[in-house]
Amino acid sequence: MSADVTAVVVRLKLSLLRNGLKQSGGRRAAYVASAVVTLLFAALQLIGLIALRGNEHAVSVVVPLVAVLALGWAVMPLFFPSGDETLDPTRLVMLPLRPRPLVRALLAASLVGIGPLFTLCLLVGAALSVAHGGAAYVVGVLGVALALLVCVALARTVAAANIRLLTSRKGRDLAVLSGLVVAIGAQLVNFGAQRLGSSGLAQLDPAADVLRWVPPGSAIGAVESVSEGSYGVAVVQLALSAGALAGLIAVWSRHLTRLMTAPDGSTLQSAGESVARERTSTGLGRLLPTGRTGTVAERSLRYIWRDPKTKAAWVTSLAIGLIVPVFNALQGTGSIYFACFAAGMLGIQMYNQFGQDTSAFWMVALTISSTRDAYVELRGRALALLLITLPYATLVTVLTTAMLGDWARLPEALGLSFALLGAMLATGAWASARFPYSIPQEGYKNVAPGQAGLAWISIFGGMVGAALLCAPVIVLTIWLNISANGDDWTWLLLPVGAAYGTGITLAGLRLAAPRTAARLPEILAAVSKG
Repeated sequence: MSADVTAVVVRLKLSLLRNGLKQSGGRRAAYVASAVVTLLFAALQLIGLIALRGNEHAVSVVVPLVAVLALGWAVMPLFFPSGDETLDPTRLVMLPLRPRPLVRALLAASLVGIGPLFTLCLLVGAALSVAHGGAAYVVGVLGVALALLVCVALARTVAAANIRLLTSRKGRDLAVLSGLVVAIGAQLVNFGAQRLGSSGLAQLDPAADVLRWVPPGSAIGAVESVSEGSYGVAVVQLALSAGALAGLIAVWSRHLTRLMTAPDGSTLQSAGESVARERTSTGLGRLLPTGRTGTVAERSLRYIWRDPKTKAAWVTSLAIGLIVPVFNALQGTGSIYFACFAAGMLGIQMYNQFGQDTSAFWMVALTISSTRDAYVELRGRALALLLITLPYATLVTVLTTAMLGDWARLPEALGLSFALLGAMLATGAWASARFPYSIPQEGYKNVAPGQAGLAWISIFGGMVGAALLCAPVIVLTIWLNISANGDDWTWLLLPVGAAYGTGITLAGLRLAAPRTAARLPEILAAVSKG
């Protein structure tokens, strides 16, 4: 029975993959391109790890690498946009399946895909880099298998433990921290890589001495121990990895049992929800302009605060927009112009404005009957974004300037940030009307199947357009910096950038309004697809 369930679930995984690729040629092309790039990167990593053979610090590189790989498996499946749909065990609740056979079946299905193959390549390279002698190669085979299974089981266990959390409204708000974790983690990795490049691999020795006893790093550490003749140590390290795998499977099985037998809290009515409460406008709402502009702005701000996916996107942008310039300034390699990253990251939130409403956009569409209505709608949404972005971009720019001590360039950095923000608001408004796409409310995807091409065109095409629109301010900045007496006039870049950003924003809203009014049926169909 278990073998039959395993075969069926593996075939189901392959069918999901195959049927997903049949939906559109763009999706097939994107999958093939990502597969080729991923496997090429994996091959280069494999070659690089094998090249470490004989290096005295090889184990100090591969053991932390395996630990980081396991951390990625634990975190990324929860919020990666193109994550594995079979990570959600609640889809199988109605089937007559027992947890133990289901665990084995899902574990086998988890080994199918680009991610496991990429992980296998890195683990093989890690084992080969520290293996010396026949016994080490034999232990390496077992160590690689254990490390791979621990990574996969870790991902499944974390997903099963948090699936109720992520699919409930209040619980999904906590998942906002995931974007912050990724943003900070990426910058920490970048910071660590730069430190290693300047100080050498010996700095990893203390971390490796600890991580070689932490699964799944202990599985690769066992290979190195056998190479040195420490067979007893290797047995203990392998036992740690095997014990971690058994523990993860036990926890995973317990969570599956709970998911398949316990009622979902979202189906139980709480005592406090039976009485409707009248809500008055917030203090911020009273400060906004009267009329439709203020109403739209307040509605957009409420979406940012209440909708989990919208909030996650904002928190991630806020974190990255601050971390990139600050981390570079801390390393002494930063530039005042990195502060523009804050305006750029938040400006992205203007793209796909209607897709953020999902199927509820039909209520907004009913209120748009003319180009004027569309313009006021877009203006209110832009105002909501500006209320957050303008003070935030200013704060990040001032903080970066203070860390670098380059106060003379503060006006031009602020001017460039304001111009960039205006350009992104303009192109974002136009892209929202021209390339709308749906954002599924359930699951981990940020783009509905078959609309990935629209998302890429909307965001990256708009960013290219924003860069081109900023060209006049950029050229003026360069000219003032290279001219003989230009430093005396760089302060003009602040008012020029602010005025240019304001003008380009208003022009972009004016151009996007008639297209929005004319394409309401198409926009509604596109954003309701998910």
